[in-house]
Amino acid sequence: MLRKALAYRETHQQRFVQDLSGLVRIPSCSFPGFPPAELQRSAEAVAELCGRAGLEHVKLLRFPDAPPYVYGDWLHAPRRPTVLLYAHHDVQPPGREELWKSPAFSPAVRGGRLYGRGACDDKAGICLHTAAVESFLQGAGKLPLNVKVLIEGEEEVSSRHLPALLEKNARLLQSDTIAIADTGNFETGLPSITTSLRGLVAFDVTVRVTERSLHSGMWGGPLPDPVQALSKMLASLTDAYGRIAVPGIYRDVRPLSAVERKSFASLRYGESAFRRQASALPGVQTVGGKSSPAVKLWREPTLAVNAIQASSRKDCANVINESAWCHLGLRTVPDMHAGKTAKLLMGHLKRMAPWGVKVEFS
Repeated sequence: MLRKALAYRETHQQRFVQDLSGLVRIPSCSFPGFPPAELQRSAEAVAELCGRAGLEHVKLLRFPDAPPYVYGDWLHAPRRPTVLLYAHHDVQPPGREELWKSPAFSPAVRGGRLYGRGACDDKAGICLHTAAVESFLQGAGKLPLNVKVLIEGEEEVSSRHLPALLEKNARLLQSDTIAIADTGNFETGLPSITTSLRGLVAFDVTVRVTERSLHSGMWGGPLPDPVQALSKMLASLTDAYGRIAVPGIYRDVRPLSAVERKSFASLRYGESAFRRQASALPGVQTVGGKSSPAVKLWREPTLAVNAIQASSRKDCANVINESAWCHLGLRTVPDMHAGKTAKLLMGHLKRMAPWGVKVEFS
């Protein structure tokens, strides 16, 4: 059965890439300020693709104020387990257009890879599911087990309605196991199964000093600079080795078991492989202490400043800005509680705020 499915996939590979390209062309960004009609169009395209693959009972699952989810199933394998296949059709904003070699929503093939927003995360996951289903049904005549598919439309904005949607559709989505196509392979050409991912605690930090921006030549000196204040606060978050320096942040981190240590060691994933995959520039050091890159990536908390702003290159002027803003994200690991972690992080930032500047979190 598997050999026939793989043979079908081989002969239809180009069309599967075309299916993915079609989804990438739809700018289905779930962030505020982007047109929700594109999420509807994306969901309809995914539903059409699921139907062509051979899934049955394909429909859009709707929830108030939520982008459409897509459901489909094939349940013709008696006494066989049922797997729920998950992916998501919403994408991140394209970001700075000048950094794209080709437009974000115009898929382009370069060097044997398809480039475009969502070509990997996570419209590739959708097409992975539909291509597998179609290859088995058309190549082997059936699936080796029962399949349900759920394609989400708001994963990139924290899946706000997912818990309620799961509760409402618990019977429909009941399954024996879940396979999530929203991770990556360990190495190109080496299929991998990811068994866990880090969580996320994220929020905005705003530092304020005045009600409006002021001319630096007239007011600079006595007046604190909010950008410098925020920079000092952010610099205090890590030590000289790049490890998080917030007191208590590692207290609840579950230590690696002997089995986990052995498993990580078996990957033989060292700094050179990490640097190559991350496209690290020559001379840039790796940080985070003595653990291996694999352990740092999967089993240790990390902190990132995802965005920071006071003014911009376009609007730069000789002023002291009235405020400075950043978005922080801390990746959590087993036994770390999100609420406690956020409280520790916010408390540390407030303690480290210099010069009496006003600090707000949102």
